[in-house]
Order: sequence, then structure tokens, then C-alpha cells
Amino acid sequence: MVDFSRHLSSIVRSAVPRITEPLTREADIRQALVQVSDAYGFHGFIVMIVPAKSCRRLAESVVMTNWPKDLLSSYDAASMMTSSPVIERLRRSTIPFTYDTALESHRRSHGKDNAVLNLFERLHLGRGVYIPVHDVHGTCGAVGFAGDREVVNAGELKELTFIASYLFSRLSEIREIRSRTPAGLSRREIECLHWAAAGKTTTEMAKILDLSEYTVNHYLSRATRKLDSVNRVQTVAKAIRAGLIN
Repeated sequence: MVDFSRHLSSIVRSAVPRITEPLTREADIRQALVQVSDAYGFHGFIVMIVPAKSCRRLAESVVMTNWPKDLLSSYDAASMMTSSPVIERLRRSTIPFTYDTALESHRRSHGKDNAVLNLFERLHLGRGVYIPVHDVHGTCGAVGFAGDREVVNAGELKELTFIASYLFSRLSEIREIRSRTPAGLSRREIECLHWAAAGKTTTEMAKILDLSEYTVNHYLSRATRKLDSVNRVQTVAKAIRAGLIN
């Protein structure tokens, strides 16, 4: 059976060779999204949770973006969410789609709306693609790439869909692990996990850290509970993927 996550990551690396594994921190995901944007000729990206109809501000749904702050604040000040065809389409469709703010501005007569749409164009973010995504818990999100390049072709859209799905999934996993450990791991717990990841036994770790074997097991058990794992191997794997240890 093919490991789907590994298959996706290989597609990401082949499409954008500068992206390297592991992606263990939110900063790694941000850097990967910047690299994807550059590789495909976009100027910006946005990752969001698809907002509910009761939501009135895009900022409340944004998980990660490199949009200029004044663009996001202007968007919300103009109440663009209430009539956004992009947001409405994300709420009812799972199919990736392209958009062009220049075409949208011709359909709107409200001056404030057009001012914001024109701002997208001045910042070279007027044309792009939105890709609906979801994580293992079924959370509906979207990854958008914006620029002023020509419309993406079918091959690019397929690649971007794989890439967006993979990066959103990794980002969700990283954030979930961190949310489960609000207090984080202690220095000793991290040290024990570091040596466990290096293949050391409890006896060897006790000698290296000048601790008793009982104390080493205590730290490892506590780390296992914090990371909601079932055994030492899974705890080490989760810690690595969350960027808690190298």
C-alpha cells in the first residue's frame, strides 16, 4: 500500500525542488508556501478556514498569509466578506477555481468595493487560484495563491492542488500537536526524547544524563501523555514532526 502522505510530499518536492523535508514547524510551512508562490509566478498566498456565514471578518478565518496588513484590514473595513463570490464558492464547492478581481470590479458598482479590488491589483494580487482543502478531522479550509500572471493551466492546477492539500494537512497536524501541549515539554523531557530518537536505551540515557533509569522513564512517560501517544516510538515521531526535537 502506498503511503499517501509520502506520495504527496514527493510530488511537492518534484514540483518545487527547493522545498525540503521535514516540515516540522509553522515557519517551515510558511517558507514552503513562499517558495511555491515564487515557483509558479505568484506574489502572495493565504491559508484560511472556510468562514461560516455568520463570520463578517476575513481576518478571523486566516491561518497564515503574506498579504500586506493594510490589504486585509481594508478588505474587512469594506465588509467584502458579505458579498464575496470567492468565499461563497468556497462554502459550496470542493473544486479548485481561478479568479480575477478586474472582472469582478466590473460587476460591482459600490465605490468602496472597487477601491479594495483595485488595491488587490495595485499590489499585484489581482489574479490567482483558490484550492479547497481539508484535514483528517474534516476541517474545511482553502489555500489561495495570487499574483498578476496568466491563468494557471490544467497541469499547474493539478500540481498546486496536491501541494496545497499536503501543506494544509501538515500545518493542521503541527498546530494540533502544539495545542495538545499548552505547557510544552520540559527541558529534561526533550533531552530524553532526543536521546530516544538517537536510538539510546533507557540505561544508556540514564548514564548520559546522569539520572536514574526510573527518572528517565518518568520523563518519557510524561512526554508520552503530553503528546497523547501510545508508546515511546510514537512519542518520538510526534515530537520530531512538531519540531520539538531535531
